[in-house]
Amino acid sequence: MTKTPKIRIGTRGSPLAMAQTHEVRDRLLAAHPDLAAAPESIEIVVIQTTGDAVLDRPLSEIGGKGLFTKEIDEAMLDGRIDLAVHSMKDVATVLPDGIVLPCMLPREDVRDAFLCPSAASIAELKQGAVVGTASLRRGAQIKARRPDIEVVTFRGNVQTRLRKLGEGQVDATLLAMAGLNRLGMADKATAPLAVDEMLPAVGQGAVGITCRADDEASHRWLAPLNCADTFDCVTAERAFLKRLDGSCRTPIAGWARLDGQGGVVFDGLVVRPDGTGLLETSRSGPRADAVALCDDAGRELAASCTPDYFTVPGQGG
Repeated sequence: MTKTPKIRIGTRGSPLAMAQTHEVRDRLLAAHPDLAAAPESIEIVVIQTTGDAVLDRPLSEIGGKGLFTKEIDEAMLDGRIDLAVHSMKDVATVLPDGIVLPCMLPREDVRDAFLCPSAASIAELKQGAVVGTASLRRGAQIKARRPDIEVVTFRGNVQTRLRKLGEGQVDATLLAMAGLNRLGMADKATAPLAVDEMLPAVGQGAVGITCRADDEASHRWLAPLNCADTFDCVTAERAFLKRLDGSCRTPIAGWARLDGQGGVVFDGLVVRPDGTGLLETSRSGPRADAVALCDDAGRELAASCTPDYFTVPGQGG
C-alpha cells in the first residue's frame, strides 16, 4: 500500500492568511483523490514573520513587504515546509534562489474598500479628516485627490484595524475588498472604491503558492490549482513593478485584466509619497505580449520619475 505523501503548508498566522491557506488545502483535497482519502496528510505550519511582529513602525522603515515572506522562505529552503501561501501583493518581484511561484488561485475582487462611520466616500470626508493606512500607495493616491486629508500609519490585521477605526483613532481607513470577502466581512466596507479613484496594488486580490524549484512532487500537487488567467495578469503586473524597482518605499499601482477577446488591458501609476506628481499610463495588446507591454509601461514611467518618487519624506533612501 502506497503511503500518502505529507504536505506541509507554511503561512502567516493572521485570520486572513489562515483563511487563504485553508482554501489552498481544500483545493488540494478536491483536486487529488489520494489526498482526500487522508486529509490529515496536509499539515498547516504557522510561521511568524518580522512584518507581523513589528507593528509600531511603517513597513517602509523596517525593510518593506519582504518582511512578510522572509521567515517563510527560510523555512522552505530549510525543508521545514513544502508549500507557502502568500497574498501576491506582499511577494517581492525577485524570489530567493531555489524558490519558484508556479501557482495562483483565481483572483478575488481587486478593489480597495473604504471604511468610515461618518462618510460614504473619500470625497465626502470632512476637511482635514484623518485616514489611517499602512500602504504608501493608498495614502499617496488619497493625498493626490484630497491634499487636505491627514494620512497616518495604521498597521495590524483586518480585525485590529477595524477595532482602531471603531475606537475613533482615525476617521476612515482602507482595506482590500478581497480580504474582507475571504473573511466573510464584506459588510464591514462602507463602499468599494472604483479603480479609477484608487488603482489597486500589483497582485491585489490574488493568492500565490510557492515551492522549491526542485520539488517535483509539489509542482504536481499545485498544477491543477493554477488559474492561468490570474497567473498571466499578475505576472504582467509584476513586470511593471520590477521595471520600476518597486517596493513598500514606492507608491506604485498597477492592474492588468483580460478583455475577453484574446487581449490584455493594463493601467499603471506612480505618485510621490506626498501625493504630488501623479504619473499614469496604460497599455493594451495581445495576451501573449502582456509581460512585454507592462514592462514597457514601467519603462515609460521610470523615465519620468525623479528620485523623490521613491523616497519616503523624512526617511531618506
